[in-house]
Amino acid sequence: MPHLAICGGHPVRTEPYPNWPQVFEEDKEALLRVLESRYWGLQSKTIHEFETRFAAYCGAKHAVSCTNGTDAIMIALKAMGIGPGDEVIIPAYTFIATAAAVLLANAIPVMADIDPLTYNICPDSVCRLITPRTKALIPVHIAGNPADMTSMLAIAKEHGLRVLEDAAQAHGAIWNGKMAGTIGCAGTYSFQSSKNLSCGEGGAIVTNHDDLAVRLRTFVNCGRKPEVTHASYVEFHEATGNHRLGAFQASLLLSGLSRLEEQTEHRIANAEYLRRLLVPIEGVEMLGHYPETERQVFHLCIMKYNARAFQGLPRDRFIEAMQKEGIPCSSGYQPMYTYAIFQDFENRVPTFPALYKDRVNFKTVHCPECERICAEEAVWFFQRMLLGTRKDMEDIATAIQKIQTNAEEAVGS
Repeated sequence: MPHLAICGGHPVRTEPYPNWPQVFEEDKEALLRVLESRYWGLQSKTIHEFETRFAAYCGAKHAVSCTNGTDAIMIALKAMGIGPGDEVIIPAYTFIATAAAVLLANAIPVMADIDPLTYNICPDSVCRLITPRTKALIPVHIAGNPADMTSMLAIAKEHGLRVLEDAAQAHGAIWNGKMAGTIGCAGTYSFQSSKNLSCGEGGAIVTNHDDLAVRLRTFVNCGRKPEVTHASYVEFHEATGNHRLGAFQASLLLSGLSRLEEQTEHRIANAEYLRRLLVPIEGVEMLGHYPETERQVFHLCIMKYNARAFQGLPRDRFIEAMQKEGIPCSSGYQPMYTYAIFQDFENRVPTFPALYKDRVNFKTVHCPECERICAEEAVWFFQRMLLGTRKDMEDIATAIQKIQTNAEEAVGS
């Protein structure tokens, strides 16, 4: 009789892991208060309250809310003066939004390789990519695991570059005493449905620079400067659009912010317990972190997989086997430059300024660590799973051990 569920055996578990987003009575009450206030957007005190509380949570002087995380990056770049002709270095291992936002600012995303320790942007790779046209770096705190900000800031200082942190997955992560997102010139967050702090769709930009905060608010609000008066309501100072967050979203974020610390500590405890459970199992280990990382918040819990310890079972087949055992998991990202938009860039982005065409050939990009990790190593577990019990973590380890013990079944099937 087969042992593995992928071969017809009984799975390790049949019960689902916790759902996300979670809904509480205070969420319903918060939405109702906004509904009855009739201030659903502009002039909503709820939006202002969220920005104030989120800035305080992050330890930043300013938080500017907006429509989503992609817009947050684009707006921040434009407010920093990044635009046509400029190059912005990003990691090749990130969600499409990081690159898309650079394109939306009419700048050029330049893709760097990643550090196999953390899957974050590799400083040595960044240094090799800097040209006179480079204007900014966007380190992405992948999975809530802070990037090497000491190196990023040193590189930026040496070359006169702006540092914009993509903290979409890093709400509450701490690097050397500072919250992720508050270390560079500015930091951007996403509140999309899967995020650790969520309102369905939303974003924010935090900064400690007063002048930049003014420009951010101008770009978010149709080009109007902050402190709009009746007279200045029809004065517009930037070519932009309406990127404002709605009050219903802000109310959910305020409610979720009150639970974020407790949920974060729960995720951390379960992730560290899973890390200990994996130690005795050859061929699997959790991602590492840098010495300056004081808190990793686990938007994703990423595991490194080595097929040699599983009788050559390919990573993708291992993931199939885990899913059949009742353990949700994924292979995650592909190298950014392999996506269709970049492989056929000239035809898919015809509005990109023609004068850049001789400088943009994503088909020639090669990031060997990123390619290896995406093809054969990375296994993602999702943040909602970490809101479960210790037994839920034990089931993950049990399924891995079961697959390893019976790997021949999966290899031969």
